[in-house]
Amino acid sequence: MDGTTTTTTTTTRTRTTRTTRTRKLEVRLTAEQRERLEDVTRNGRNSAKRIMHARVLLMSDADHPLGRYTDERIARHLAVSERTVGRVRATFVRHGEAVALDRKVREAPPVPPKLDGAAEARLVAICCSPPPEGRARWTLSLLADELVGRKVVVSICRETVRSTLKKTSCGRGG
Repeated sequence: MDGTTTTTTTTTRTRTTRTTRTRKLEVRLTAEQRERLEDVTRNGRNSAKRIMHARVLLMSDADHPLGRYTDERIARHLAVSERTVGRVRATFVRHGEAVALDRKVREAPPVPPKLDGAAEARLVAICCSPPPEGRARWTLSLLADELVGRKVVVSICRETVRSTLKKTSCGRGG
């Protein structure tokens, strides 16, 4: 019984501490920043994520005209998690406005390309050669099968062949 009471008291203390805790990372927007963020939320030319992050920053501003909103209230009002609000606020304070609003650009694609420069050259060479017997021209499927048959690649879809040929502005013959 005593252990249960202690647990309940500890839990209650934790909840009280969370709701009364002060912010370590306080957002203070300049007039120019506030104007830019308001423009982002109004113009409709930005991504939904960028607009949402701008709204979070506007509501997190310590000098907000209606007073500072709590993370819980911002999250409820904008239908995002409190962690999202905290992350956006922390990113703004630590790294600035641009980083808080924009996605991080990938340095490399998630999957390496199937065809490198040498393989692309082989594809173009195959495409420029006469089509197989009984065929008037190369189809994308035939080119894909030929690349696999010549062991240029292990596997490849015809869409990859199509986009590569489009990029190199090479036709399929005929």
